[in-house]
Amino acid sequence: MIPRISTIDTTKAHYLSFIETLKARGFAGELNPDYANRVALSTDNSIYQVLPQGVLYPKHLDDLVLIASLSSESAFSQVVLTPRGGGTGTNGQSLTDGLVVDVSKHMNHVLEINAEERWVRVQGGVVKDQLNAALKPYGLFFAPELSTSNRATVGGMINTDASGQGSCLYGKTRDHVLELKSVLLDGTVWESKPISDDELESLKQRTDRVGEIHRVVDEIFTEKQSLIEDKFPKLNRCLTGYDLAHIRDEQGRFNLNSVLCGGEGSLALIAEAKLNVLPIPKFAALVNVKYASFEASLRDAKALMDWGPTSIETIDSKVLNLAMGDIVWDTVREYFPVKDTDPDIKGINLVEYTADDEAELQAKVDKLIQHLEQVCGQDNKSFGYSVVYGAAEINKVWAMRKKAVGLLGNAKGEERPIPFVEDTAVPPENLADFIMEFRAVLDAKGLAYGMFGHVDAGVLHVRPAIDMKDEHQEKMIREVTDQVVALTQKYHGLLWGEHGKGVRSEYAPAFFGELYPELQRIKGIFDPNNQLNPGKIATPLIDEAELLKIDEVPTRGQQDRQIPANTRAQYDSAMFCNGNGACYNYDPNDAMCPSWKGTRERIHSPKGRASLIREWLRLMSVQGVNLEEVSRSVKQQGFLTSLPARIRNTFSKKKGEYDYSHEVHEAMMGCLACKSCVGQCPIKVNVPDFRSRFLEVYYSRYLRPAKDYMVGGLEYMIPYLARFPAPYNWMMQNRLLKRMFRQYAGMVDSPSICKHTLVQGMKERNIPFASVDVIHQLSPEQKERSVVIVQDAFTSFFETQLVLDLAELLQALGFHVLVAPYLPNGKPLHVHGFMKAFEKAATKNAAMLKALSTSGVALVGVDPSMTLTYRQEYEKVGVPVNEVLLVQEWLAKNLDLINLNPEALPAHTYKLMAHCTEKTSAAPSLKQWQEIFKALGQRLEIIATGCCGMSGTYGHESENLATSKKIYELSWRPVVNNPENKGQLVATGYSCRSQVKRLDEKQLPHPAQALLDLIRANR
Repeated sequence: MIPRISTIDTTKAHYLSFIETLKARGFAGELNPDYANRVALSTDNSIYQVLPQGVLYPKHLDDLVLIASLSSESAFSQVVLTPRGGGTGTNGQSLTDGLVVDVSKHMNHVLEINAEERWVRVQGGVVKDQLNAALKPYGLFFAPELSTSNRATVGGMINTDASGQGSCLYGKTRDHVLELKSVLLDGTVWESKPISDDELESLKQRTDRVGEIHRVVDEIFTEKQSLIEDKFPKLNRCLTGYDLAHIRDEQGRFNLNSVLCGGEGSLALIAEAKLNVLPIPKFAALVNVKYASFEASLRDAKALMDWGPTSIETIDSKVLNLAMGDIVWDTVREYFPVKDTDPDIKGINLVEYTADDEAELQAKVDKLIQHLEQVCGQDNKSFGYSVVYGAAEINKVWAMRKKAVGLLGNAKGEERPIPFVEDTAVPPENLADFIMEFRAVLDAKGLAYGMFGHVDAGVLHVRPAIDMKDEHQEKMIREVTDQVVALTQKYHGLLWGEHGKGVRSEYAPAFFGELYPELQRIKGIFDPNNQLNPGKIATPLIDEAELLKIDEVPTRGQQDRQIPANTRAQYDSAMFCNGNGACYNYDPNDAMCPSWKGTRERIHSPKGRASLIREWLRLMSVQGVNLEEVSRSVKQQGFLTSLPARIRNTFSKKKGEYDYSHEVHEAMMGCLACKSCVGQCPIKVNVPDFRSRFLEVYYSRYLRPAKDYMVGGLEYMIPYLARFPAPYNWMMQNRLLKRMFRQYAGMVDSPSICKHTLVQGMKERNIPFASVDVIHQLSPEQKERSVVIVQDAFTSFFETQLVLDLAELLQALGFHVLVAPYLPNGKPLHVHGFMKAFEKAATKNAAMLKALSTSGVALVGVDPSMTLTYRQEYEKVGVPVNEVLLVQEWLAKNLDLINLNPEALPAHTYKLMAHCTEKTSAAPSLKQWQEIFKALGQRLEIIATGCCGMSGTYGHESENLATSKKIYELSWRPVVNNPENKGQLVATGYSCRSQVKRLDEKQLPHPAQALLDLIRANR
């Protein structure tokens, strides 16, 4: 029996006192000193891991003022505060051993849009893509473009002075900040903007902190102008923080925002911002230029700048190959055609043009194409290109490029590409030579790496592959960084060109030289006690204040190496999460990640859950628990053997006995097991996989709720219940019993079992059950036109008519249909961690299905989630059944066998609402539905939606009902209730159709049913 886990680092007393005082003084947001929240925010996208003392989620400006004011009181002068945005920093910028201040949960509203004057006012927690979605109806956009734009907050962008694609044209975040509303550490709310000399002189007369700030900053700028001119390089990506070079703007006005932007939260708490926004270019084109070597793409980039593009981005072959193996490649495949005579692509330049006049745009593109054709095949020139027109299509390519950041972490093996020297900036004319020497440094150490970046700005992202769990390899962080710093100096650049200083601030004193003490003065007047994100950028001039060092901050690798290698391998789907935060995607119409979107709680995200599991594994290992042995004993012992101990432990749990496992359990139970993370996370973090493994171990110590046995056993009970469905259906519809069912069994409701059984329907339609003998009796010609429908519990018994309709459709198209005998698929068992029972079910079912498939007839499943279990969860237990295809996968391959004249059918338009698992784990299959509809003379649009909120039985469980409804309302409800969509919507997922029926009392047909209705009406 495993021990309870209580040996955790508890929150220090003075931090608990600070949190309790905040609560007593009316703090309206959330205060989270619990271990789970602390662990979830202990990492970002860097190599570091620092455990905070707690997490504060302020609800409004008054909460920020309260935090700042309280921290300035003498009793709390040692309390450390660190603002955090999307948490995607690559250098530990927002990691802290103090309190995290996260405004993204509540302070995330677009407050005002002034389209006429082209500005917008937002709270700090607004996500960049969220802002642009709000601006789009006005034809405007917020220009700085980031690879993390779907989760990066405006506050985070301001604190890192973020920039990205197109910065040569649009500049950095600072260039678009008009005003900032900040909270100083004494509680003062200050609105900073460019001011005249008269206004500056007036402010300098004040005797408060505001006056001191303006006096000191102006004094430094006035007295150190020549030094500032010398130390701040003339680079597009001169990311330095405390940007004294731009204290005076082009009009000569004093602008404190140049100090605050890029300050990494070390000076003040950013509450709101007024931002400049620009008209969206009306026309766009992207020229994808291919090279036989990466060096050629780098050297040619400078020449391509002469043709006046908006931006140039480059990708090397390693990143491109990773993209080709990801779900994202399906969206851009056609834009990277490969001829048999072409050399291998080793580098790509993505050259973008934008304009408000189509003829102007076309003229620019034509000139570039003419040039490319003239130099084709020459040394350091391209061997081919393709052109993409239109923002919608171009954005697909940029999405692929954005995902490259995360994809680099999806290499195989223990050595993974990691960010620590990844955003150097040098003058663009020096970039190729710089990179060649950079590569020589990495090659000399035998390091693999991938490269991508902004060649137009002289910035290239380089991520060497290192196993940080290996102490010897970890030492290379210092060795490589020092060499790269020397290289940047040689080529007149700097180490931090885009992603901030963070832990790498240790190189700031050497870089700034005699100007560094002036940065310390600035830090000191804003933050005299060194409480705001200490150790980053600069320290105040006090003895105990020191900058952090790259090899003295705790790393993830140091934590992970405490976990045995065999345990890490067993939970690899959690271990390799690199914190890129793709699961924090704000977009309600994107499948990733519904529980995060529904709760806005970090623990309810794949990144959060992976972090909690990693810490659970470490604590287990520290206590000497061998999880392999635990899992093995769970599978061997009988139910009654451990029952007394589980009863005692559950009683202790109810009495309040602490076990960190309870916090992990809470996070795992919030997961919908939709598997969007598996398909959309660049690292392929698989929450349902490690969730099931965790639940297996957890319930070896504690009692399971009754609902788990009901859900896990449903596939086994349903054939018997279906023989006499009336009693079951009556119980599920009786108000009193439903109330008892909800209170004691933890289930809200259940769909009704169909009265007309599948067996009856098959007899009426003369559809045989499939068996090896039946299939062998078919002729080769019959086999070619035959297909076996593989049953699942949900459609066979709760949606019997769908299975019959699918069979009728396939018959109408000229195919011979058989139905496989029913066997439990086992997915509900897997979802709830009944791993022993799941493996048994999978083995038995796989044996039958493989026997049928070897008989020479194709197998297709009806429900996407259940069908994809055969090639995913079954594979994890060693019995994959890849032969079972989704209906559309098989039918799209056999369109030439269809015996139906599409001209006999009137043309209609349908709109597909796909299942999350299908969208993310079998993305090409959505286009296959379109091909099928097109072959029958119909048009099928794919509607962008997130999760419906049901996902199997998740939405039927009492504790999940509120979140399930909230998730549904985010994207499904507006589409389902839009009058323009009436009669056009189709849905592939059983759970999706069930949710729509339950919450909106509408019945959406399956695509097969829509086609069958059309055929029936026109016979």
